[in-house]
Amino acid sequence: MDIENLITGGNIVLLLLAAFIIICILLGVRIVPQSEKYVVERFGRLRAVLGPGINFIIPFLDRVAHKISILERQLPVMGQDAITSDNVLVQVETSVFYRIIEPEKTVYRIRDVDGAISTTVAGIVRSEIGKMELDQVQANRTGLILAIQDQLAAQVDDWGIEVTRAEILDVNLDAATRAAMLQQLNAERARRAQVTEAEGKKRSVELQADAELYAAEQAAKARRVSADAEAYATQVVAVAIAENGLEAAQYQVALKQVEAVNSMSSSAGSNTVVLPANLIESFGDAFKMLKGR
Repeated sequence: MDIENLITGGNIVLLLLAAFIIICILLGVRIVPQSEKYVVERFGRLRAVLGPGINFIIPFLDRVAHKISILERQLPVMGQDAITSDNVLVQVETSVFYRIIEPEKTVYRIRDVDGAISTTVAGIVRSEIGKMELDQVQANRTGLILAIQDQLAAQVDDWGIEVTRAEILDVNLDAATRAAMLQQLNAERARRAQVTEAEGKKRSVELQADAELYAAEQAAKARRVSADAEAYATQVVAVAIAENGLEAAQYQVALKQVEAVNSMSSSAGSNTVVLPANLIESFGDAFKMLKGR
């Protein structure tokens, strides 16, 4: 019986030892997910920060005190009032994205991370908007976002936090300011319409003047061409008279008389043709001159 008891007691000890070893292994091995980091304490003090993968700690001495997600986080949309440099009250809605990169700082230096970031953002937004006029706030939203992000990153660095992005979702105005801006916008639209109409009328007058000037230039060119033609014809007649004397002059007179007779005979309602007395002689002189040439 004693031997059996010893064997039985030995088995129990072995079983207990095996169980203890298994427990130590379970307590000493920590598998950390890719999206988390573990903060390990030893007797209440920071011992280590375990990264993703398999990690080993000393059982019963070390313990995982905090499991911190390192995924990017988004704060709820925050709205805070601010006054611009031209004394306009605006309400700015912002949102901040961040992630924890040093869990040991976040755990031991700040209690409410989201609340602390929200308060910091509110102060930065009021400070930056106080330096701008309302029109600058509306037009320079990108610059305001960069200023918020840079200042926030500098202030939360001691908390082990990285600010990845900041956004200004909306800038709201009170009813009185919106009404005044709408009135100003309508006035500006009316002014632009009047300017456009005036420019159109001015352009129309300019085009009309250009058309009249062009017509006058063309008429002047036509008169100049006609005058040049008449001067050339006169010059030809003068040269002919100078070369042929009286015969050339008589020839020109005869041609004019023939043209006049043709004109009178071709006119509507003319049944009678009046012939000058010396017409036959003029024809004869003209034929003689033609034959003589």
